[in-house]
Amino acid sequence: MFWIISGLIIILGIVFFYMLYVYNRLISLKNAIENTYNQIKVAMKKRFDMIGQLVDTTKSYLKYEKSVFTEVTKLRRMSITTPYDIKKADQAARTLLGRLFAVMENYPDIRGSENVKELQESIKNIEDEIARQRYLYNDQVQTFNIITDIFPSNIIARIFGFKRKEYLKFGEEIEKRPKTKVY
Repeated sequence: MFWIISGLIIILGIVFFYMLYVYNRLISLKNAIENTYNQIKVAMKKRFDMIGQLVDTTKSYLKYEKSVFTEVTKLRRMSITTPYDIKKADQAARTLLGRLFAVMENYPDIRGSENVKELQESIKNIEDEIARQRYLYNDQVQTFNIITDIFPSNIIARIFGFKRKEYLKFGEEIEKRPKTKVY
């Protein structure tokens, strides 16, 4: 009888520690996902600010391009609270950058400006940072979703109310970086 009770206590202990491990792993991944998501938001805000600086730097040449100023203002005011919002803001930023660089192509004086070169290089670096953060976010979401889907950790996830996370999805346009020529 002693062996049965001891065996049962050991089995319950193993189950308890496994549940504790899975729970802590899910909490760690949830927090990492939230942190990465916030890093993406910070990087996108940097991108929006740099686009604004680029517009300010080229203002005299863009006086006839009022729509660019309007778009920059809209971009800075965009709410980024869901993965869908990030996709929408990213598309708007890419469109605006494309239009801005197309206008700049027509003005060689702008391209030669040291400030513009630095801003374009900074935008390129931010684009790289956003791409890295998107990759990390989706990688963390994949790991989280696997744990919430596979047996027996899915039972523990369900008990504690963990639900699958949404991936950041982008269309084919995400594969193309906005043109950032440095002259």
